Amino acid sequence: MPIVEDAHPPPVTTVLSNGDIPDHLAEMSEDEAALAALGYKQEFKREFSAWTTFAVSFAVMGLLPSIGTTMSYGIGYAGPAANTWGWLLSVVFILCVASSMAELASSMPTSGGLYYAAAVLAGPKYGPFAAWITGWSNWLVQVTGAPSVDYGCASMILAAASITNPGYVPTNWQTFLLTACIMIIHGMIGSMPTKWVANFNSVGTVINMICLMVVIIIIPAACMVDPKFRSNEFAWGIQNFTDFPDGIAVMMSFLAIIWTMSGYDASFHLAEECTNSAIATPRSIIMTAVSGSVFGFFLNLVIAYTIQDVEAAMNSDLGQPWAAYLMQILPKPIALAVLGLTIICAFMMGAGCMVAASRVCFAYARDDCFGVLSRVLKKVNRHTRTPVNAVWFNTVLGLALNFLVFGGVAISAVFSIGAIASYVAITTPIFIKTVFIRNNFRRGPWHLGRFSLPSGVISWTFVLVMMPILCFPTVTGDDLTPDMMNWTALVYGAPMLAIVIWFFVDARKWFKGPKINIEHHMLHQDLRAHPGVDVSNSSNEPTGDKLERGSSTDKVATV
Repeated sequence: MPIVEDAHPPPVTTVLSNGDIPDHLAEMSEDEAALAALGYKQEFKREFSAWTTFAVSFAVMGLLPSIGTTMSYGIGYAGPAANTWGWLLSVVFILCVASSMAELASSMPTSGGLYYAAAVLAGPKYGPFAAWITGWSNWLVQVTGAPSVDYGCASMILAAASITNPGYVPTNWQTFLLTACIMIIHGMIGSMPTKWVANFNSVGTVINMICLMVVIIIIPAACMVDPKFRSNEFAWGIQNFTDFPDGIAVMMSFLAIIWTMSGYDASFHLAEECTNSAIATPRSIIMTAVSGSVFGFFLNLVIAYTIQDVEAAMNSDLGQPWAAYLMQILPKPIALAVLGLTIICAFMMGAGCMVAASRVCFAYARDDCFGVLSRVLKKVNRHTRTPVNAVWFNTVLGLALNFLVFGGVAISAVFSIGAIASYVAITTPIFIKTVFIRNNFRRGPWHLGRFSLPSGVISWTFVLVMMPILCFPTVTGDDLTPDMMNWTALVYGAPMLAIVIWFFVDARKWFKGPKINIEHHMLHQDLRAHPGVDVSNSSNEPTGDKLERGSSTDKVATV
């Protein structure tokens, strides 16, 4: 009897391969079956779509507040050139990073995200260490994300108060308490049921986009009344405010762009709550990266052509370069209105950061990365079906980090790790894939085809070049005082060194990478436990040593 192919295939293109057939397949949806093939049972409700997943990641990116709060690291280093051709140059590399990560997300759509991918790709021997480094680096980003954004939001609110009342000077206690209040509200939002979180972030993203478009339009429109546009030579020229050569200064300004364009990995961490995740998740990542690149360039272009005095904006008594820039070019009421829109976007951004951080925390606790705390942090609330314990664990840590506001320069040092830690976590599995796995990588339904390898190489090469540059201070010689020092290397390097030591001294004895929490037939296959083996066409015939149940090597079939 001839076999007739279904004219209407299921909407989800599964990542299951020959032999990777979960038990009770008939009882599972396509998404549940695909997740089971990766070794996990369905614990969340899949109430995110490609759009709502994009909504969270776009909110986490928060273009308007991100660009506003990182002006001192961009235009403050290299002048307007950082906003124009500097942005265009750097986003080429950033889009390669995003595309390579999207390819991983399509193949392995789990909440563990980068951490899971690193464990699978590195294989049984090096997988636990690769997962350990990737996971902790990513968690450092996540746990400092919401506090840093909320601190910036609170600072902008207090800067608005200073503009309204010139005699008012905010105190550290006021900044801390306002930040704490915002963080607690975001903790409540992150604890809501999945559908509520999805809808909130969907609305928040629409607001974010509207505010961004309004700002991009209102600034040039207001400047036309009393022409304040600068020349092309000024807008595309370098004003070097560092002690380094112009080229290095421009590369140092990439810090602002990298920090701004680092929210797209949030989509990866929501994969287990998204329908059609093997396709919707990578699409969401690309949508976030591309839209951020385009809209971000237009906003930066507006700033480059309208800013009157870069140095004055950086050194303003308001303590906020964005607020000082607005006061340079706009009447006071309009400047306050634009600052208000930025504050709204920053609030939405902080909420998205809290959601993404809680999913990362849950995923790592599920694999017992947090030791005795893991039992509590990996629980899913039976009423909301969300990781409420993980949300409040991150909230408490964020509140503790914000006490560093009383340490002056220390608060900015802690939050400066976001850019470097994020891209280390993102490019570690990409590096392993392109250098060691190469063509043996099992692709998901969304992939780069022949551009996969060059995109991956460009990604990790860019990060390797940028890592030391992101640690440069702006001054050298006798001018390099503790207040002017760039503490990124210490603030990121010291915890990571401690984490590496912890692994070799103790954690390697019990940490074996992502754990299996579901039984399926892949666990009973015989596969070569080597990351370079192409098993995409494996049959049921034995091909190697039996895999040990419960270790990261159980997922070698994903390679």
